[in-house]
Amino acid sequence: MIGLDISSSVVKLLELSEQGGRGSGRYRVEAYAVETLLPNVMVEGNIMDVEAVGRAVRSVVKKAGTKAKKAAVAVSGSSVITKTISVPASLSEKELEAQIEMEADQYVPFPLEEVNLDWEVIGPNEKNPDMMDVLLAACRSETVDERVAAISLGGLECEVVDVEGYALERACTVLASQWPNGGEGLIVALLDIGATTTTLNALHNGMTVYTREQNFGGRQLTEEIQRRYGLSFEEAGMAKRNGGLPDSYEAEVLEPFRESVTQQVNRAIQFFLGATPYNHVDLIVLAGGTSSIPGLDELVQDRLGVDTVVANPFTHMSLGSRVDAQALANDAPAMTIACGLALRSFD
Repeated sequence: MIGLDISSSVVKLLELSEQGGRGSGRYRVEAYAVETLLPNVMVEGNIMDVEAVGRAVRSVVKKAGTKAKKAAVAVSGSSVITKTISVPASLSEKELEAQIEMEADQYVPFPLEEVNLDWEVIGPNEKNPDMMDVLLAACRSETVDERVAAISLGGLECEVVDVEGYALERACTVLASQWPNGGEGLIVALLDIGATTTTLNALHNGMTVYTREQNFGGRQLTEEIQRRYGLSFEEAGMAKRNGGLPDSYEAEVLEPFRESVTQQVNRAIQFFLGATPYNHVDLIVLAGGTSSIPGLDELVQDRLGVDTVVANPFTHMSLGSRVDAQALANDAPAMTIACGLALRSFD
């Protein structure tokens, strides 16, 4: 099953295989590709043009050369309601289903026939062993159906619809090998800085304890390049990635943007510390396309006084013959959600 991350500006595809038998935790990148979306095809995590996304999916599949037909995709955290509820541990499967529907009715602000609902038993309740904790997740059916339709138009079958935050958490199972003590005992602030949205996932011992989205991303840098140098949006995006801008670009445009990103990272972390019992962060991990900006990790570390690294989920993975190692290394931070989705194959 391939991981397919449909973000606000790009469709990213990743196919992994497991090396050395099931459960080995050793992976190989079999196929990967990226396809840019036209502006406004995606707005705030919603698909505005299903056919355009379908064409992009078909194109990214062809570029990657994958033969896989099943895909895992994700919806953004802001479109999903999640709640951990406690129910009696003695309930049968049928009773549990009825209980969850009843509980969901309290927390979901839409008629239940308009939502896709799922749940997973987490385990016994810490305070009361006669109860068990269940994670409930609900999303508007329309949001899910748009993704399923676009993927179908792209020639794939949608096997799993995940939540971006949980895909990021799953990607941390491969990222943690690069962290002190394998992430054990650490409070990690993972910031996924995309084109239009920055998502903070705070993890403690590898489990998400807090998540928050804010409207900020790399698109602001593209728009500033466009305005400053009189380019089209597409030309500005190309120049941002490939270079070729005037010498003044670094000092006049890139440096202020780096400062701006650092302020947003700090703001997100302050919100987290203010809203939870935690009083510090041990490690900042930058993911998403914007985190590839040279020197950003050093600036964040310097300003915030917290060890900062750029996410690369592929550091310990081998690469298949079709994979361009340099291109993958450049795109690695932006592939973190796709990696978390592709890892669903091995659940």
